[in-house]
Parts: sequence; structure tokens; C-alpha cells
Amino acid sequence: MRAAVLTVITLLTYGVTPAPASGATTITWSTCPEDAQVQCGEMKVPADWSKPDSPKITLTMARRKATDPAHRLGVLIVNPGGPGGSAVDFTFGATGFFGEEVRKRFDIVGVDPRGVGRSAPVLCSRDLVDAKPSPLVESEQQYAAMITFNRKLAADCAARTGAHFNHVDTASVVRDFDTVRAALGEQKINFYGASYGTLIGLQYAQRYPTRLRGLVLDSVMDHSADLGDFLIRETDAAQDSFGEFVKWCARDTRCVLRGQNLYQLWATAVVKARAGQLTNPYDPSLKLSLSDLLTAAFSAFYDPQWYSFAYYLRDALAPAPAPTPAQKSARTTPPTVDLIDYSFSPVICEDWNLSVTGYADLRARMTELAARAPQMLISPLALTAMTGCLGWPSPPSNPQAAITPPPGLGPVLLVNSRHDPATAYPWARNVAAQLGTPTSLLTYDGWGHVAYNKSPCVSGVVDRYLLKLRPVAPGAHCPPADPEPFGVG
Repeated sequence: MRAAVLTVITLLTYGVTPAPASGATTITWSTCPEDAQVQCGEMKVPADWSKPDSPKITLTMARRKATDPAHRLGVLIVNPGGPGGSAVDFTFGATGFFGEEVRKRFDIVGVDPRGVGRSAPVLCSRDLVDAKPSPLVESEQQYAAMITFNRKLAADCAARTGAHFNHVDTASVVRDFDTVRAALGEQKINFYGASYGTLIGLQYAQRYPTRLRGLVLDSVMDHSADLGDFLIRETDAAQDSFGEFVKWCARDTRCVLRGQNLYQLWATAVVKARAGQLTNPYDPSLKLSLSDLLTAAFSAFYDPQWYSFAYYLRDALAPAPAPTPAQKSARTTPPTVDLIDYSFSPVICEDWNLSVTGYADLRARMTELAARAPQMLISPLALTAMTGCLGWPSPPSNPQAAITPPPGLGPVLLVNSRHDPATAYPWARNVAAQLGTPTSLLTYDGWGHVAYNKSPCVSGVVDRYLLKLRPVAPGAHCPPADPEPFGVG
């Protein structure tokens, strides 16, 4: 069996706010039980920054100290995106991600954002989250059901999470991170943010521009994009990635579907999925919905996992084997309350205004997008974000706004794959244009989401920037490298 590809996976007025007084906030450090080479820390911050005396929540972070302390350049705060990715876990894995020179010269610090991972996570009923309707809303009844579900989910999560549930927006995260900076005793920090982490970095730069030494935004979110641009750019990116998969299959002899008409095969799969006749190749007892199929493709484009996805599509279209008897669960008595971390919608709905005026508006937008993207129809990520906020009980506290270059901001490095399925390349270009000089954009002319570890060229440019603050030349590019198949069983 080939490896599964179903792993899927968000502006303040600028101006400097006075730093907390020395000793006002402290971090309690200890050795991490997961890794003796890493320190784990905790600190308290207000649940609601507009009310400093509000109940406190605990932020959890990890610090991997510079291996060459005599030549240490400072702190590199990192975030892997999401919303929902753990920066603490990212720091544990930093030795397999960042280059040796970066690890020598910087303390790498990952702070789980509020509501995420180990930092007062948003908690919801697992059964309720698992009962989420399909994001592919295709009728008035499904539209109404999604609104009802979202309101029920928000109420459930709010009751289980606490006072900070309505304050998990990125603007609040930025306030938290500057408090971490002060507690670390740093006048300036460096920041590497990937994917949704680029929104944290961008908003930090706008609020605290003079407190940044270096800023790398890898796979860029454009927080100035309105709903129309959000949907169009995301869907165009997903469709482009499908086309790149088809091109790869035509040129690589390792593609199990090589020589076949992939557009025709895909059309057949879509028809079968709509009719409930497409089998999950990894669990023949289950059927794949159209939403499942689109998500499988979209997820495969992240690395990308073209090789595995070709097998997945072939096997999904093969005649289904006879189902085997279901095994009994080892756990016969479920817990009274089974909770799950679920920060995606609570964060997205605080950071983005993705509201439509009703089902007719939604249907018209989806029809327009399907005409632009005949295979992918719509970006599954954008669709999940938009429909997950239908009927959300509170308006976004940190919605989109124009990006204004803040005075005092130093050189910024943006990085993006040209064929990124999740953060559209035009977004990176637009953010670079809005920030202006001395911002520079490095284009990786290849594929996948998060470009740093996609090629030695990209990581080399980023490392040199972090070490020497050396901006790249206008129009800088790194050549593409076909991804090697992995996870072959």
C-alpha cells in the first residue's frame, strides 16, 4: 500500500507600544521531557489584551539554544502555520529543518500561539467536530445546516475553552509575542513564519517594526485580500497545482497513470464521488465524497506527493474489493467527554471577514470558481475557511485591511513557490509590493507549500539573509527540483 496522502492541514495600526517594565513578566524554564536539548517555558498573559486585568492564560514555548553561543546573533522566533500548528513541536524538529549555521547563531524559540497546542488550546467536543457537515454546501438546506452547526460548535468550544475563546485572533498573538520578546530580554527579535505564521510576522512588523532585526515570511498570506480575492487566488492556486500534477505524470516514468488521460480519469472520479460510488482505497468499507476527493488531491500537492497520489487515484477508481468484517474497538466504554484541540475556525473567523449574503451569493461564487477551475472546482482550504465561518456568532475582531509600510522596518524577505497550492504566488507579490523597499521576494520556481526545505537554493538564500541581513536582488529566483517519491511501502 502506498503512503496515504490525506494529511491536510490564519491589521493593527502600526506604532510602537511601550515594552513591559523589566521583570514585569517572566518565563519559567525547565528541561523539556520530549528533548533534553531543549528548554520548555511558560508565562502568563491576559486572556483579553483590552482588559489587562482579565483572567490570565498560560503560553507554552520551547527554546533550542544557539550551539555557538560565542557568536550568537540573537533569538529566532518561529511559527509553522496552521492555524493550529505547534511551534513547540516545530522547535523540537528544528535540527531537521533549519541549516546548521542558523542553529549555531540563533536561539530558536517556538511559542504555541494562544488557543493552539500547549498554549491554552481551544477545546471542543470531538463528537461534535467529527459531525461537521461537508463544506461543499450545495443547497439551501445544507447552507442552513452549516449555520446551525457552526453556532452550536462555537457555543460548545466557548464553554469548554474559557475566557480567551473570543480572543485567539492574530492581533492578540502579536501582543503575546512581544511580551515574550521582552521577557527574553531581547531588544530585537528575528522571526521566521511559514504559511499562517506569515500573518503573525506581518502583523508584528506593522505593530512593532523597530523590534525586528530580520523577518522571513515563507508562503505568504495576503491579509489585504477581500472575500472575492481570497476565493479566486486560492482556487487558481489549487487548479494550477492540479495542472502541474498532470504535467509531471506525462514526463515521469514512475507515474503509475502515465500515458492515460488524467483529465478524463479525474472527471470519472468526480462523477463517481458525487454519486457515492467512489471507494476509499485505504479503507474499502468507506466511500469518498466529492469533498473527500478534492481534499485528497489538494493535500497531495503540499509536498507535493504526486507519486503517491497517482496510486491513490488509480486505486480509488479500481473495482472495490469485498468489505472485510469490521473489527471491534478495543475501547468498549468511551469517556464521558472526549475533547479535541480545534483552533482552525475560531482563529480564521477572528482574522478574516469571509461572510456571504446568503446561499444565492455562495452558489454564484462557487459557480464562478468552478468555471475557472474545472478540475478542482474550488480550493478546499478556502472553502473550509469560508463555510466554517457561516453564522459564526461574533464578527471578526482582526479583519483584513490594507498593508501599510511601517516606518523603521528593516529589510524583509518573502519566499514563495510559484506553484503553491495553499498560499497563492500572487499574494506574495502583492504583499511585497505593498510593503515596498527594502522588502524583497525570492521566487522558488517549483512546487509545494513552504519553500524553505524544498531546495538548497532557497534555504541557502534564507540562511544568508538571517545571518547577514543580506537582501536578495529584485526578481531573484531559485530553480525547480522535481520532488522524489517517498513513503513507498
